[in-house]
Amino acid sequence: MSEQPPALLPYADPAFVADPFPLYRQLREEGPVRRVVIAGGLDAWLVTRYEDGLAALSDTRLSSDVRDASDARILRQLPETERESMLSNMLRSDPPDHTRLRRLVSKAFTARRVAGMRPRIQSITDRLLDDIAPAGRADLVADFALPLPVTVISELLGVPVDDRHEFQDWTDRMIRRGAEPPDPAVVNEAWEHMRAYVTGLIHAKRAHPGDDLLSGLVTARDEEQRLSEDELVAMVFLLLAAGYITTVNLIGGGIAMLLAEPGQLDLLRSEPGLLPGAIEEFLRYDGPVSPGIARFAREDVEIAGVSVPRGATVLIGSAVADRDPARFPDPDRLDITRQDNAHLAFGHGIHYCLGAPLARLEGQIAIGTALRRLPGLALAVPPDGIRWRPGGLRGPESLPVTFTPGG
Repeated sequence: MSEQPPALLPYADPAFVADPFPLYRQLREEGPVRRVVIAGGLDAWLVTRYEDGLAALSDTRLSSDVRDASDARILRQLPETERESMLSNMLRSDPPDHTRLRRLVSKAFTARRVAGMRPRIQSITDRLLDDIAPAGRADLVADFALPLPVTVISELLGVPVDDRHEFQDWTDRMIRRGAEPPDPAVVNEAWEHMRAYVTGLIHAKRAHPGDDLLSGLVTARDEEQRLSEDELVAMVFLLLAAGYITTVNLIGGGIAMLLAEPGQLDLLRSEPGLLPGAIEEFLRYDGPVSPGIARFAREDVEIAGVSVPRGATVLIGSAVADRDPARFPDPDRLDITRQDNAHLAFGHGIHYCLGAPLARLEGQIAIGTALRRLPGLALAVPPDGIRWRPGGLRGPESLPVTFTPGG
């Protein structure tokens, strides 16, 4: 097939940021692997179709390690003085390091362990709604979708919840992506603050260990020598950031989807038993990672008949593939009763999202309780007035709503 010029994902265009799916559909129709220019002006090979994306997520020729990328601009988007630390986490490593690091924390996220957290998550949810219910209006991101998962992951790790505003700010400055490359000075400064903060937490747990995940990781580092100090810092940062960011987007985005589809909202209110399936549909229809998951070609590879050179960034377009009509009937329709819903929003294979059971549970409790306790819930702005995150991680930045005030 003849070479097509790279397609630009226009993150400077508010219309694209608000609704990227028409362009995603066009790219999928143009070919199974499409050269694109993504956030920060980086070049990538976008895998657009479901079966190809599913296979690529388990393809050992595609690495998670950014150091396998030939485009030096990718590394330059990481904090200059701390790149090794930032790259020492399980999200950006391959076996055997990935296997060792994931094993250290996997017991904290088993379905059984997560199910035991239900009463505490419900209690946090109720407290947050107690605070906003009397007012009759709220920003459901800032007042609800954000503090809920931040509190949950902070308690799981043993991190002071009162510090959340600081580490949220630093995390946002490090990961925010748009049309232009991030300012290295801003990224470096944020990481320096975050590393100092995480290092302080580690020292505190060494002095006064508790019954929490961070204390267990410090023990694994100091007594068992199962990870290095850089890996410990990177692990804490990853768990702290990844433990809330995508769940915020799932909760806020899920509620936004329902408010844009009154029929689906009414159906879910009348049949709360549909909620687990509704969460899966939110993840498929407009999940918290968009357009997808980055990998880097260790060698020249062929994907769906397209030759991809060694070192290329391969963007496995989970958000694109999850609307592939060859896999999902009527894919551009939100349908909370959809049965066959094996989406790629949490990935696949050895890097399948470790926190998926926790995210699902938080989403179910948060959305289900909000619908029950906030009667008359409606957007306080037109749908096109919602501000969305500009790149990589997708979700509303704010969600102004009104509802019938209650006790």
